[in-house]
Amino acid sequence: MSAADIWPAPYLREQKIDASVEVPGSKSLSNRYLVLQYLSEQAAPLENLLAARDTALMQEALRTLKNARAWQEISIDTGLAGTVMRFVPPLAALREGVTHFDGDAGARSRPMGAILTALEQLGVQIERHNADFLPFSVRGTGKVIGGRVELDASSSSQFVSALLLAGAEFDQGLHLVHTGAKVPSLPHIEMTLEVLKVAGVKAFQVEERFEWVVRPGVVTLPGLVVEPDLSNAGPFMCAALANPSGGQVRILHFPEHTTQPGREFLSILPRLGAVVDTSELSLRSQVRVQSDGSVQGVDVNLAHAGEITPTVAALCAIAQGESQLRGVGHLRGHETDRLESIVAEVRKLGREAKILEDDTIYIGQMPRDGLRPVTFESYHDHRMATFGAIVGLRVPGCKVKDIETTAKTMPEFPALWAQMLSASGSTVGDKGGGRDLI
Repeated sequence: MSAADIWPAPYLREQKIDASVEVPGSKSLSNRYLVLQYLSEQAAPLENLLAARDTALMQEALRTLKNARAWQEISIDTGLAGTVMRFVPPLAALREGVTHFDGDAGARSRPMGAILTALEQLGVQIERHNADFLPFSVRGTGKVIGGRVELDASSSSQFVSALLLAGAEFDQGLHLVHTGAKVPSLPHIEMTLEVLKVAGVKAFQVEERFEWVVRPGVVTLPGLVVEPDLSNAGPFMCAALANPSGGQVRILHFPEHTTQPGREFLSILPRLGAVVDTSELSLRSQVRVQSDGSVQGVDVNLAHAGEITPTVAALCAIAQGESQLRGVGHLRGHETDRLESIVAEVRKLGREAKILEDDTIYIGQMPRDGLRPVTFESYHDHRMATFGAIVGLRVPGCKVKDIETTAKTMPEFPALWAQMLSASGSTVGDKGGGRDLI
């Protein structure tokens, strides 16, 4: 680790934040639309597509599939992108030939067993080279019969979305039954159903059961504009609270209706002490977060919005009072074990933190002597890198190792963060966005 890899987290002292922020397109939506664009017979361009490592990996994976000759062996680099390692194997099953999958070293510990077993149930031949993890190979025959399949998606909703996205291409469509007790991040499955509807695919949840049906049919994705990433907007919204002097941050182009889990910030941030003004949401697609710098602990269930947990935890780390973040056990299988990582970084600040028996993250009272400056680990996890940036606004002298790991979903983060802190009422960010490159 060189000095260049350590980012000094900015600290404002007496200055209030006053900024309007435009964040790039949603990673979750971008990669879903890219999959449907690949399957579509007449796909139109995608505007405001996120330009980041996860989307670049998806674009390259789909380009490799599209350009492969019949029965040619090809290789897919998933990086550390859960959407690539889970969404692309069903697509590989639809081609004729062997497709090898592997990724970053950290990707080899992310759960893959559910999607591999489900594909095997559907008659797809899988060669496992590392049990239920990467690397593995898919031997496609050019078609998948489809029909009923059972899987346990308790560790990731992406297993469900992966099959739903490809289901219309299966001969008999898909009837997917979840066999576990719960499904984390249900809004992401709602998102998948919504984008399928946009692409003309008939897909729905069976009553109130954890079962989903996709009818066979033609995928036709129209031209559209990708919503801004609300999970990536979270750190900027939280900055109004984390800054000792408070202030206000306006998030521009905030969708009035959305399936993104980041929508939960609108209800969670007031519980932490912010004033969230949505009065201009319907007219100007703008949300304003205001704070005097006071942050209070919270007891909240994040089962449906697990990806925002590190961001909420950052505020809990600087809050007065105890906090409990519930329903987050599935975060052990993300870019890092986020439960262990959050607890480790909070403890470095000198504050009590632990994981309870039900995988709830508990953060204790503020230490009598306050929090101490530390150098945060990023764990190759973009959410843990922004965790450090948020805490650094409140605790002077903090640093973050490898802030560039934010390039996974928001390469602009360090620059946008600095611009926000010096904006003085102006707008920071660029909504120009990327276009599809398949």
